[in-house]
Amino acid sequence: MIKTYWNKGSKQKKRVLLFGVILIGLLFFLRDDYQPALLFFRKFIFIIILCFVVLFLGLRNFRKSASAGKRIGILFFLSVFFGILYYVGWNMKFYDYMKTYNVFNDLNKVEINELPLTQNERIQPLRNIFSMANESVGETKDVSLPHLVRVDGHNQWTMAIQPTEKYVWQGIKDNTEEVFSVSSTTPFPRFSSENRIPVTFSIGESLKFSRNTYNAVVQRLNPWMLFNYEPSDTYYMKNDKGAWVEVVSLIKWKGFFFPYPTFGGVMVIDNGEHDIKDYLERITIGKGTYISPEEMKNYNYLTRQNTLAERVSRLQAESLKFLAGFSDPLPWNMESAVKIPDAPKDQNKQPYVTDFDFSDSKEKAYSGLYHWFGLEPVGSERTSLSYSVFIPADGTDKLYYYNHAAKKQGYAGVSAMPLKVKESKKEYDWNANTPVEFRPYIKNIAGRKRMFFLGTVSTISSDNPEQFDGSATPDLALVDSEYRDVVWINSKKPSTWNEEVYSQLNEAWRTSENTNIYFEKEHTVLEKNQQILDSIKLLSKQEMKRQEIEKLQKKIDSLKKNN
Repeated sequence: MIKTYWNKGSKQKKRVLLFGVILIGLLFFLRDDYQPALLFFRKFIFIIILCFVVLFLGLRNFRKSASAGKRIGILFFLSVFFGILYYVGWNMKFYDYMKTYNVFNDLNKVEINELPLTQNERIQPLRNIFSMANESVGETKDVSLPHLVRVDGHNQWTMAIQPTEKYVWQGIKDNTEEVFSVSSTTPFPRFSSENRIPVTFSIGESLKFSRNTYNAVVQRLNPWMLFNYEPSDTYYMKNDKGAWVEVVSLIKWKGFFFPYPTFGGVMVIDNGEHDIKDYLERITIGKGTYISPEEMKNYNYLTRQNTLAERVSRLQAESLKFLAGFSDPLPWNMESAVKIPDAPKDQNKQPYVTDFDFSDSKEKAYSGLYHWFGLEPVGSERTSLSYSVFIPADGTDKLYYYNHAAKKQGYAGVSAMPLKVKESKKEYDWNANTPVEFRPYIKNIAGRKRMFFLGTVSTISSDNPEQFDGSATPDLALVDSEYRDVVWINSKKPSTWNEEVYSQLNEAWRTSENTNIYFEKEHTVLEKNQQILDSIKLLSKQEMKRQEIEKLQKKIDSLKKNN
């Protein structure tokens, strides 16, 4: 048709050329708009090709058949085939089943025989931080979702103060001009002064058109990457030069039969003002510097960091349900099938980003940030802890898991924690309050490693279930996953937590474990010096008493001689 139109004359040729140039231009400049369609084709390429082949062969035979009965049979076969495909593939989630199995086969799984210790415990849950941050900005500003990252060697909640999405004009003309960086280890997070960092990003999550983070990153992808990569979570952190950067986690899709997502590296966007050069770069080749997973080890600020997309880590953790074989998660087996539990009213789903210390482990795992999952049996009434999963948050190609079920430890899982906390404080109004985000707390106490869950009591707005109370002094509870006892601890004094736990549970531990190891408090320098002075004073008093006794004894001996 185009050839016929082309041959009609010069005017038609000019129109075809003009149309071709416009089409190529649209394909080039609007690739961020149609990239989701390319990804859809990539994710379901096998299913699409299979459906096309079956439909093509079926319709061809239909047209060749002269018999009405045969035509009806072909139509019936096609209807049954596509009906079964939809029911099994989508309704029964067989496609997701196969995708998860491919993730399992791709994983570099390492079983560990000893739990790592936790360190730098974060006091506030994510949703509390998010609520408090929103309380500190004006009407024309929004706060991006907080992420726990490492900044200057400390664990910080970072989030952008960006133009609000409620007013479109703000997103068109304004920049992201500030970043919150709040300590995760304090019960008093402050969203002012030195924690409010002035830094300008002309690319942002809430900005419009080519200035939007998603659009700018997609525009930066080459043609091959357009079919295989997609932007995910956005993090704010400092690079090795001390400058604030925007780090976008990338998801890479692998495989032909049932493609599955993996960590695809990061795109790093530098801070800077919006100018004409910046504008031309954005609309043509996008913004950002791509760093592959293999290259990330060359950047210190990206190692032991939190850059892994949670969509990827959730699927990796869920894939452990295949540890007992391909058919084990099927309804007639399920001997070791597990799930990721979602606690009621807990808006922040697993993973819980936690700082772990692997220094005393035999595995060559780094100490730093990990995505932690507590997997439980698939039944809704089963709440035991089956596996603890530790996925390096920097995208390192490893997955560490500890098999609680095989060791028959009988630990209670995350989904069992809320009711235990509520039962321990019956006087609370649990209609307005709820315990949330039970992250692991693993410490050496009374001669062995013990696993607890650290939960926070938050107040949830009745009008907006996603609005959490951001109290500066939250009520914290530690739940012993083995003994099921709840210890209410002082959020202002983390250094006393182990002592508070021991004070409440030591009798139960000694009775059950037949040990007599008492908690020894770590003394300060002043306390140690005071002990030395007390000892010296005691020795001095003893020496004085000894000398007096000797004098008296001499007098007694002298009197005896005289008599």
